Amino acid sequence: QVQLVEHGGGTVRAGGSLRLSCAVSGLSLTDYGMGWFRQAPGADHEFIAALAWGLTRYADSEEGRFTISKDNAKNTVYLQMNSLKPSDTAVYYCAAGRNAPLSWDFWGQGTQVTVSP
Repeated sequence: QVQLVEHGGGTVRAGGSLRLSCAVSGLSLTDYGMGWFRQAPGADHEFIAALAWGLTRYADSEEGRFTISKDNAKNTVYLQMNSLKPSDTAVYYCAAGRNAPLSWDFWGQGTQVTVSP
């Protein structure tokens, strides 16, 4: 069965960095696009970044601070986050989509990122 499991969340001070990882099983990263989203309390999912069709795509507000990458051999996708701000505090989700970034089929359980002032 398809499984997406995020790791790497935690608490960091403003200006710090974190690298999230998403371990994928049950599907090949060569057949699916991958993406990262986040959800703050009371908010909807917000798009952060995607890696699909050989291209990377970023939300305007995050470009330059966040970087998405993947390792097909390890079936793992990463999100490097630098210069973190308190407004980055959210649950971060990994997603996979056959037609990403147009649609998303599978989601991880999420990992909490908290950025303190």
